[in-house]
Amino acid sequence: MASANVTAAGPETPATGKPPRTLWHNGDFLKFWLGETVSLLGTQVTTLALPLTAIRAFGASDEQVGLLRFLQLAPYLGLALIFGVWVDRVRRRRVMLAANLVRMVLLALVPVLHWADALSMVTLTVIACAVGVASVLFDVSWMSYVPTLVRDPDHYVEASQKMGVSSSTADVAGPGLAGVLVSALTAPVALVVDAFSYLVSVISLLLIRTPEPRPEQGARRHIWSELRDGLRWVMTDRILRALALVGFCCNFSMITVWTMFLLHGTRDLHLAPSVLGGIFATASVGGLIGALISGRVIKRFRLGRVYLLAQSALLLGPSLLATAAGPSWLVIAMCVASFFVTYLGLGVANVIIVSLRQTSTPASMMGRMTAAFRTLLFGGGALGGLSAGLLTGALGGRGALTVAAIGSAAVAIGLFASPVTRLAALPSPTERRVQ
Repeated sequence: MASANVTAAGPETPATGKPPRTLWHNGDFLKFWLGETVSLLGTQVTTLALPLTAIRAFGASDEQVGLLRFLQLAPYLGLALIFGVWVDRVRRRRVMLAANLVRMVLLALVPVLHWADALSMVTLTVIACAVGVASVLFDVSWMSYVPTLVRDPDHYVEASQKMGVSSSTADVAGPGLAGVLVSALTAPVALVVDAFSYLVSVISLLLIRTPEPRPEQGARRHIWSELRDGLRWVMTDRILRALALVGFCCNFSMITVWTMFLLHGTRDLHLAPSVLGGIFATASVGGLIGALISGRVIKRFRLGRVYLLAQSALLLGPSLLATAAGPSWLVIAMCVASFFVTYLGLGVANVIIVSLRQTSTPASMMGRMTAAFRTLLFGGGALGGLSAGLLTGALGGRGALTVAAIGSAAVAIGLFASPVTRLAALPSPTERRVQ
C-alpha cells in the first residue's frame, strides 16, 4: 500500500522480480506471523491471569475488576490517535520492537514482585495500564507494517486470514493454558508465559530482512491537523465509518459479556480457573473455524451477506449466556455454545474488516486510519469492562448478563442499515495518494 512517492519493498522471487504466489513463499511474513502468533498466545494468558490475580490475591470487588479491565484498554482512548500520527512518520519495525520489550519487562515484574511480597492492587493496576500503553503502540504499528511485507493487494485477504487464524488459535489454546497455569502456579506467576512470548516476538522481528522504506516527511504539519486527517479519513468514508461504529459496539458487547461472565463464573457459579479456561478454550474453536473458512466463504458468497451473518452471530451469541440455567453441566454447555457462536462470527468478520480497511487506505494514511479504529474499537472495549464491573455490582451476575444480551441484540438489528452489508466483493485497492 504505497503512496505515489513511496514504494514498499518486499520479498521477490529471484527469477521474475514479482511477489511470491502465496504468502507461504514469503519468508519474512512467515517470521512475523510466527512471532505474533506466540505473542497472542501469551496475551491470552494475561487476559485471564490479571483479573484472577486481582480476585484471588487481593479479593478485588466487581467494580475493581471492571476498573482493572478498563485501565488495560483505556490507553487506546487517549493515545491511539497520537501514536498513529507518529507511527506514520517513522519505521514501524523499530517501534514494535521497543513496545514488545517494554511489555516483556513489565509483565515479568509481576511474578518478581509477588515473590518479594511487594505486589499490591495499586501496583497491579499501574502495570496493567502501562502494558496497555505499550500495546497501543504495537497495535497501531503492526497493521501498517504488514503491507511492507505483503506488497500485492491480492494477498491482503490471505494475510488477514492467516493473522485471524493466529488470533483464533491463541483464543483456543490461551484460556485453557491460562487456566492450567493459574491453577498450578498461581495467577501472578502465570504471567511469566506472556513475558516469554514477547521475547519470541522480538526475536522474530529482528530476523526480518525486508527493507522498510523511510516514510516520506514532506511539509511539517501540526499533530492536531494530522489527527483530524486520520479521523476524517475514517468518518467521511461510508464503508470505514460503518465498520468503525459497528466495531465500537461489538467490542463493547464482547468485553462487557466476557468480564461479566468471569465475575459470574468465579463468584456465583464457583468455577475453578481451569474450568473457566476450559470454557473459553473450547468455545474459541469457533473463532479458529471462522478464520479458517473465511477465505473460501468470502470467495463463494456475497461479501456483504457474509459480513451480516458473521456480525449477527457475534452480537446474538450472548443471549445464550443470559438464559443458561439448570444443572451444572447444562449451564457450562450453554456458556460454551454462547462463546462458540460469538467467536465463530468474530473469526469470519475480522478477515473481512481488516481486508476492507487495508484496501480502502493508502500507505500514507495507514497508521492514522489504524489509530482511529483502535481508538474506537478498544475504547468500546474499555468502556465495556468498566460497565461490566458497575452493572455486575449493581444487578448481580445474571441480571447484568441479561442487560448486556439485550443491548447486544439491539445492535444486530442496526446492522441492516450498514452499507457494508450491500457489498458484493472487496473493492479494488484505493488510489495511491499522499494525504
